Amino acid sequence: MPRSNRYRRPRHVPLRSATTTRRESAPDGDWVVRSVPGSAAAKDYRCPGCQQLIRPGTGHVVAWPADETGSVADRRHWHSACWAARARRRPGGRW
Repeated sequence: MPRSNRYRRPRHVPLRSATTTRRESAPDGDWVVRSVPGSAAAKDYRCPGCQQLIRPGTGHVVAWPADETGSVADRRHWHSACWAARARRRPGGRW
C-alpha cells in the first residue's frame, strides 16, 4: 500500500491569534476583545468602524459581545485604532 505524502491537518486547530484576550466594558456594552497579530491575519476583513479592508498580514482586533447571546457570528474584525475610537465616531466611517 503506498504511503500518503499529504500533510494531514489535525481536526482541532487552536486559534493562532489567541495571544491576548481581554474583557472590556464601555458605554456600548461589555465586550470580549482579542488582539490578532499580523502574522496570524490570513484573510481580508471589513472593519465596521471605517468600512475599509483589513488586509492579510495586518494586526487588528476581534470583538464580540461578552454576554451569553454573543456567538461566532457576532464577531467583528476592527482596525485597532477604529476599535479604540469607536465611542467618538459614528458607524460607517463616511463622515
